[in-house]
Formats: sequence, C-alpha cells, structure tokens
Amino acid sequence: MSEVTAPGSGEAAARATEENAFYHEAALNAAWTGSRLALGGLSFLFGAFAFAYFYLQSANGHSLWLPKSNALPQIGYGVAIMVLIVVSALAQTVGLQRIKAGRKGPWATLALVALVLGLVAVALQIVQLLDLPFQPGQSGFASVFVGFYPVALVTWLAAMIWLEILVVRARRIPAISFVEQPPTYAETFEVQRFQSSLSAFTLVWNYLAIVAFIFWLFFYVR
Repeated sequence: MSEVTAPGSGEAAARATEENAFYHEAALNAAWTGSRLALGGLSFLFGAFAFAYFYLQSANGHSLWLPKSNALPQIGYGVAIMVLIVVSALAQTVGLQRIKAGRKGPWATLALVALVLGLVAVALQIVQLLDLPFQPGQSGFASVFVGFYPVALVTWLAAMIWLEILVVRARRIPAISFVEQPPTYAETFEVQRFQSSLSAFTLVWNYLAIVAFIFWLFFYVR
C-alpha cells in the first residue's frame, strides 16, 4: 500500500511546496508594490494641502491669508516635532542597514529609538493642536494648518503602529537567521517577508519625514 501511495504523496508535497513558494513571492511583491502605491496615495493627499497653501496665499482674498491679528503657531513645538520625526526616520534607516548586514541586535535598539521618537512626536502634535493660539477658521493660514496636521498625525501614528508590529514580529526570528540561511523553507520565507516589510516601512516613514520637513518650512519658516 505504501508503494502505491508514495508517488501520490510526493507529488502532493511538491505541489504544496510550489504553492507556498508562489504565495511567498506574491507577499514579497505585495510589500514592494503596496509601499509604492501608498506613496502615490499620500502624495495626492498631502499635495492637496500644498495646493491649498499656495493657492490661498497667492489669492489672499480680503487680505485674510495671514492677517496681523492672526498669531503664529508655537515654533518650539514645530521644531521639536519635525526634529523628532526626522531623527526617527534616520535611526530606522541606519537600523535597516544593520539588519541587512545580519546584525539584528543593533537594529532592534535603533527600531525602539525610532518608535519612541515617533510616539513622542505624535504626543507633542496632539498637545499643540489642543493649545493653538488661533481659531481654525481665523485665516487661510490657520485653515490649512489645522487641516494638514491632524491628517499628518494620523499617518504618523499609523506608521508607529506598523513599526511596533515589526518589532514584535522580529522577536520570533532568531538572530542567527539574519546571518545564515535558516534550515527550513518556512523559516527562510519568514525572514524574507520580514525584511521586505521592514524595507517597505522604512521607505514610507522616510517619505513622511520628508513631508513633515517640507510643511515645517511652509508653516514656520515661510
């Protein structure tokens, strides 16, 4: 009986391995493509605020773009939030290079640093929005400010949740798996999917940091 069923069992195992490899490649491609599509969607989203900023500034209807009676946002909050996000993105970028070199420990440390800095930036942004020196509709400047930063805040928080998930996922993967190829296909696939997700996150977080810096220039430097 075993001689009769063995060929079928071997064929089924081969099909299962091929199917797993297909879904694995699909997952890797989805991470790469999804991150680029996310950048496109975010560009349209933030581009709308950039358009509103320059359009209202150039139109300046009834001189209400930024009247003298309109107080400016607290520059201390703006600088602190921008610096925290940029440094967080830099820490994550350096950490990505470390883990690609097989050094999980340094990446884990840098990822935690990036996570803490990002969460502090989110907290500071909430505090600032709750204590603005102007009303949301007081001027064109105020309207764009109050429109942009809550949206940016949501994207920052979503990115930090993504990073936290990656940190938790990494705990299940032995450090040696980033140095040597794991002994099983399942473990190899897990490492590759994790690295793919980490690269996608780093790309998106760096993009958000660039956007945060550009809009900081708009609102605080001008």
